[in-house]
Amino acid sequence: MNQTTQNSGLYALPNEAPLDMPRHVVNEIRQTAKKQNQHFFVTTLLSRLFVFLGTLGLSAYGAYEMYAVLSTNHITWLQWLFLALFCVNFTWISFAFTQATLGLLFKLAPFKRKRKELDATGVTAILLPVYNEDPVRIRASIEAMHEDLLEKAPGKFAFFILSDTNRAENSIKEKHTFYPILNQNTEACPIYYRRRLNNAERKAGNVAEWVTRFGNDYECMIVLDADSLMSAECLLSMSRRMAAEPSLGLIQTLPTIIRADTLYSRIQQFANQCFGPIYAAGLTTWHGNASNFWGHNAIIRTKAFAEACGLPILPGKAPFGGHVMSHDFIEAALLRRAGWGVRFDTDLQASYEEAPPSLIDVMVRDRRWCQGNLQHKAFVKAKGLHFVSRMHLMTGIFSYFSAVFWFALISVGFALAVQAYFVKPDYFNNLSLFPNWPVFDFEKARSLFIVSMGLVLAPKLYGWLSALLHWQQCRKFGGPIMLTLDTLLEILVSALYAPILMFSQFLVVMDVLRGRDSGWKPQSRDDGANKWKEATRAHIYHTILGIGLAVSSYFLSPQLFYWSMPITFGLIFSIPLSWLSGGSKRGNLLSKFGFLKGPEERRPSEIVTRLENKLTQLEQHSSELSNIPLRAYINNVDFYAWHLAQLPEQENNQFDRHKVCATWLIEHSDSIEDLMAHLNEQEHLAIIKYRSLFLRLSKFLPEKVTDTNHKAYA
Repeated sequence: MNQTTQNSGLYALPNEAPLDMPRHVVNEIRQTAKKQNQHFFVTTLLSRLFVFLGTLGLSAYGAYEMYAVLSTNHITWLQWLFLALFCVNFTWISFAFTQATLGLLFKLAPFKRKRKELDATGVTAILLPVYNEDPVRIRASIEAMHEDLLEKAPGKFAFFILSDTNRAENSIKEKHTFYPILNQNTEACPIYYRRRLNNAERKAGNVAEWVTRFGNDYECMIVLDADSLMSAECLLSMSRRMAAEPSLGLIQTLPTIIRADTLYSRIQQFANQCFGPIYAAGLTTWHGNASNFWGHNAIIRTKAFAEACGLPILPGKAPFGGHVMSHDFIEAALLRRAGWGVRFDTDLQASYEEAPPSLIDVMVRDRRWCQGNLQHKAFVKAKGLHFVSRMHLMTGIFSYFSAVFWFALISVGFALAVQAYFVKPDYFNNLSLFPNWPVFDFEKARSLFIVSMGLVLAPKLYGWLSALLHWQQCRKFGGPIMLTLDTLLEILVSALYAPILMFSQFLVVMDVLRGRDSGWKPQSRDDGANKWKEATRAHIYHTILGIGLAVSSYFLSPQLFYWSMPITFGLIFSIPLSWLSGGSKRGNLLSKFGFLKGPEERRPSEIVTRLENKLTQLEQHSSELSNIPLRAYINNVDFYAWHLAQLPEQENNQFDRHKVCATWLIEHSDSIEDLMAHLNEQEHLAIIKYRSLFLRLSKFLPEKVTDTNHKAYA
């Protein structure tokens, strides 16, 4: 594309500024770390010792107590297996408890860390990767942030909408929605758009393609998701902190969940806003400058990213080989290996995201995340990685494998119950005068169960306590009574959904281990209102398992039946619980009674209010496109000219059957409706991809326009 066209305002991108991004291999030598603040180094070291020793001590206590529970004189091989599985699960909850305890200590501490800030020079890019998303929601978010930045930080930022959308209808709707706001305020805060035709390496490849084409002009880039939102103050503070800390390669914020309107998303929203800060405070304290990246709502030093984060291609086929799916964890690890600091700044406010609307949507997302996390096994032993980076990878893997150990623990527990019921014990199998009694210490079992539940629930109680002690925060939750009621409601509902999710994750892990690839599906952004048929299809195996466990436990022992009810109840009623999880009508009914209303719903910040106003204004826009998307070009000559300006003048001369077929269909169609009635998806994509083919659509325009006219117009 020539210089005149790029500067015309019709072209959607600025001049290119290439930046080399070499591809790395799994095993490389670690580079010397950049210098960090010595005070923070000491605090981080002490925090890591606290987490390690706390987890080790609790795990040892749990193992000792369970050993005492199982038998007073002899343990069978099945009981040894039960003990081993219990230790694994108990260590996992001890690790979470210790981190949350550390977080509470720092949340209640009178002294807070103050991050250095310095005015940044140059422009920071804000990247919004898009993949078959609702363009109206994205435009509303961009306009809200854009207006905020024009008022508070003109000339400091530039937006890039990076589209990987690969469906013709979605692509046209996307372009039609975005093109009116592109290249406005080019000096103060421009908005650019690029659609990538080759979706190689998914989101990681999308961002990497931008880095190699435009990265050299931008010191830093802020990566968002399609549902992300940030205030101008937050964006400015992020860029200033990067300017003040030249050793940092990445700063991750703690996104707050907003706009929840279903039962399940409201549960996630409350947990995120009440309990999330406690976990986050613990994480940021022991992570230090070797923290993690969650793929969005973070700022990255562009040249550091280009230098360190060219992802390797793993040997073999998916799900374990090929391109790296969960790229964010690996990018954080590679930045740290290259010597750059990766920091988690939980004090940055007004960083937002949205939650999946229903249980089924969470299960769909978990399928993709599970495959990505299990793929990380190739990096756990990689040379040069910081040990905290390895911890991130291992905890990501175990976050899904914990479901396998949980299911195995239940299975072995039931096997022990079956053995006790059907197998006649041989008390004198060792030819001794003294019998070998298979004794269980039920008092110790009850005590250990209470301790285990305490470890699981403590982080939630920490969040409740922290909010209660900070009066301003407590008021945002509706006061101490509503805060307490919402905490209890969240604990109850989460307990019902927990066994459903755990069994789903168990099935997902088994699916990945069998070698099935999840593919790349867009995230659901609707209200998740599922039909009964969909809920039944998704949870029929949960229901069968729950009924089977309940019936067998009641047959074996009434006590076992009651002990297993926290698991079996949720599984048996998984279908209605899943149906209830989605749907805004059902979810908003809670808010009418004041339940599960987060602080941002009770007292929304300025940027959230801007977003809601923009969404209201743009609701009409979503209905402007007819059922025939190509008509958008015919009804609007300016839009037709804009799209034409994005298409390269030089085309690939290789034979394209879809292009040939689309050409014939255009020539033999009398109207756009007639054309659309015969086009398939690939032919539709060809029309909006090839300049020569797109020009043929001009036969349907109200006035004849030639390619020369469009060049002159551009």
